[in-house]
Amino acid sequence: QVQLVESGGGLVQAEGSLRLSCAASGRTFSSSAMGWFRQAPGKEREFVASINWNGGWTKYADSVKGRFSISRDNAKNTVYLQMNSLKPENTAVYYCAAGRRPITGVLDIDYWGQGTQVTVSA
Repeated sequence: QVQLVESGGGLVQAEGSLRLSCAASGRTFSSSAMGWFRQAPGKEREFVASINWNGGWTKYADSVKGRFSISRDNAKNTVYLQMNSLKPENTAVYYCAAGRRPITGVLDIDYWGQGTQVTVSA
């Protein structure tokens, strides 16, 4: 079992930056693939980024490549999402997620966090 708690969301102006953190509890964190998803009002939850168990493999949605960066610290049971050059269309609730295999979509997820709101003003 893995429990996930996100933090770091908030209000930021366009072109600003935020770093989201996801603190995980449970013995399986260091062997779990981790990911970030987001859901805007009226839209489906979508994949943002993922990272494998040791950080050696990452994947990003095309819309965030070059601006977002996912990383993890297994000693701290924490995964991060650094978001730069934010745009108003990036406004959404961002969810941390854990899975047993490389994460490319919602079907790969075993555990979800409760989400953190990110709002980007124009």
